[in-house]
Amino acid sequence: MRPSARPILLATLALAAGVGFAGVRERTPTYAAYGSAVPIALLPSLTGQPEYCLTCHDGIEEISAAHPTEVFGCVRCHGGQPLALDAETAHAGMLGGRNPSAFDVVEVACGGADCHSGPSDEGLDHIHRSLVSLQSTYAGAIAAVRYAFGAQPDLAARFAVNAVRDPEITTPTGLHSLDALLPVAVTEPPQVQALGSRCLTCHLGAEPLDQPGRRRMTGCAACHAVTNWDGAYTGGDPTISRNESGHASTHRLTTAIPYTQCDTCHNRGNYRLVDMDFHERTDLPAGGSASRLQAYYQPIAQFTACEYQLDCIDCHPSGEVMGDGDLHSRMDEVRAVECRTCHGTLTEGPQTRSIFDADDPALRQAHLNPSSSLQVGDSVVVTKRGETLWNVRRLEDGTFELTAKVAGAVYAVPQVAGSSCEQVVEDQTSSACHECHAVERH
Repeated sequence: MRPSARPILLATLALAAGVGFAGVRERTPTYAAYGSAVPIALLPSLTGQPEYCLTCHDGIEEISAAHPTEVFGCVRCHGGQPLALDAETAHAGMLGGRNPSAFDVVEVACGGADCHSGPSDEGLDHIHRSLVSLQSTYAGAIAAVRYAFGAQPDLAARFAVNAVRDPEITTPTGLHSLDALLPVAVTEPPQVQALGSRCLTCHLGAEPLDQPGRRRMTGCAACHAVTNWDGAYTGGDPTISRNESGHASTHRLTTAIPYTQCDTCHNRGNYRLVDMDFHERTDLPAGGSASRLQAYYQPIAQFTACEYQLDCIDCHPSGEVMGDGDLHSRMDEVRAVECRTCHGTLTEGPQTRSIFDADDPALRQAHLNPSSSLQVGDSVVVTKRGETLWNVRRLEDGTFELTAKVAGAVYAVPQVAGSSCEQVVEDQTSSACHECHAVERH
């Protein structure tokens, strides 16, 4: 927490907190174990109600600049008993345990029209988009396996990890609903049955495998709360163990999501279609010490320089990662970024638009990222579906630059026009670019 945001230390406020506080203050004070001589009171402006969470958790990091502690406090998102001073009572009724972004409680903890269940045209429907996204439903993988083994006649999704409905379809490939894979899978081919038992570790709502490099949170925090190789906490809260897995590295939500966070789910190995056994990668060094070049792609893969020098979020915008608000069958139905999105074609540059409004959703999104310097008047690249890539700007001289969302480094974006590139405009598959631009793995 920033020094300017530290709560007021008022013993008198603690004594005046009311009957609820009086009922617990006679118990052995948990906070004494953490060096606090008296209760620490916080009066969040959003609720106007005192809470004493920081009595024990003094030193915990502010969750994000968009959720300042002095405004939100702790209880608005986490739940619990704000006047209690012993851990057992204080933690009663907490939403999602340590994770209020878990999908079974996220609507209560993080929802509301003024928060993350806001209007879709303002880009504030984060919860809905996440719940129906392919990363949540796992519908694409389920459909692919069922199709491969004859359980369905095509690749259209019929099932998800959990049953899900979408009352409003906004895209040509959107689906109204998906049924739960289980218990249907138990009557299907063995590979589909294996998928039904094992895919429960491969989506945003799933508890991760308790293995190095795969430890993460669930729900929104699976991406936005960065974890380390061991899944251990390294922040300033004295109450959180440093020796157990299952924690984010610090009590922070971020939009600067490194590729290592994506790798907790992606790029850890492959399923063998014969029996759906998962085969871990064996080429990675122990302890999370792999270089970007080692960790980013498996040995069989080809990739270009920008595909491993940048982080995943530099090229995959929110609409691809969190979804576009519809249920879909395959990733290519939501994928909007192609090589020409940033590099243009032999005859045309990237499509752009200018930011004229201080309330532009793209500007608001950019300002949540610590690396952004986007401002009103800038021209930014947009995808073929109109989603803004706020980190790719057209400069006044007509050139383009990309600002990395995690490290903040600035890269010139070379253009196809005027180069010796033999691009076929209609073929924007990665393999087409890899024919000439693949990086040699050393």
